[in-house]
Amino acid sequence: MEKDYEFVKQQLGPCGVNCGKCFAFSGGNIYDLSKQLKKALGNFDIYAKRFVELLEEPVFLKYPEFKEFLDYLAEQKCKGCRNERCKLSKTCQVRSCSEKKNVDYCFQCEEFPCANTGFDEHLYKRYVEINMRMKKIGVEAYYEETKNLPRYR
Repeated sequence: MEKDYEFVKQQLGPCGVNCGKCFAFSGGNIYDLSKQLKKALGNFDIYAKRFVELLEEPVFLKYPEFKEFLDYLAEQKCKGCRNERCKLSKTCQVRSCSEKKNVDYCFQCEEFPCANTGFDEHLYKRYVEINMRMKKIGVEAYYEETKNLPRYR
């Protein structure tokens, strides 16, 4: 089922990266699954301590660190790059540039690809690939093609 343009636009930042799949996005699957896992684990702290001895599994000693990380993932509040400044890339220039140039995505700009992103080498390469693919097949088709893939690949 193809999603409409406005829905997709709220999921994909102007750079094309899927905000909806980001760990910081409060409406994304990482956020939702983290909250579900926290609920499912309940008061597991007590059991983790016991399982070190009962099961002779030292991995349970790491539970406090895991819980801290899980709590972090379940408390994210980002509403996406189109609604607020990116929380992952403090140097990102894409949102302000896209607003200034009045484009929804970088590939729609006549200067694409440009060096005015603020991205590191890895993210820059990915941004170019994403935008080239969106330009070729369309924004909605790109979203459909990638919506079930992990963001961090």
